[in-house]
Amino acid sequence: MGSGALLRFVARNFDVLAGPLVTLAYPLYASVRAIESKSPVDDQQWLTYWVLYSLLTIFELTFAKIIEWLPFWPYAKLIFSCWLVLPYFSGAAYVYEHFVRPLVLNHQTVNICYVPPDKCIIGKPHDVLLAAEKFIEENGPEAFEKFINKAGSGPKSKKSHKRVTTFNDGVTGRESKSWKGNKHVRFSN
Repeated sequence: MGSGALLRFVARNFDVLAGPLVTLAYPLYASVRAIESKSPVDDQQWLTYWVLYSLLTIFELTFAKIIEWLPFWPYAKLIFSCWLVLPYFSGAAYVYEHFVRPLVLNHQTVNICYVPPDKCIIGKPHDVLLAAEKFIEENGPEAFEKFINKAGSGPKSKKSHKRVTTFNDGVTGRESKSWKGNKHVRFSN
């Protein structure tokens, strides 16, 4: 009864016993090693893993009532986690290269402030939000909506691809040009 019962117990509860080792213990150890190494490849692997693990946990918490009806879910999660974690497969890096990276690269951003950083009034993303909040406080939400609608539906010419947006922030006479395309931002009173 001793060894046979133990083997049956381990076989029935393999997902419960191996899950924390595969999904938490080894990734924590490997993440610390990645932090200490000079290579960005392992950083990408483990950062991507933790993002995917977080998404999987949120999925499980959101759909817990449905998942409890799926008897194969713990095993599927364990297999997926092994694929993400094990260095032989490097599944997290695969997901990053084939799904996350193309998604991020396809969303091009426009640099609205190409002025040396020490002179730039909008240098960081949160500064843009602060400027928007300041505009709303001074002019009201209706004026902000009108400004956004005007910027989004301005006149479009077939000959020119230039887009000019004016901010009323108290700085006069500066104009900025982004790196990509001919998009301008003009700061004036």
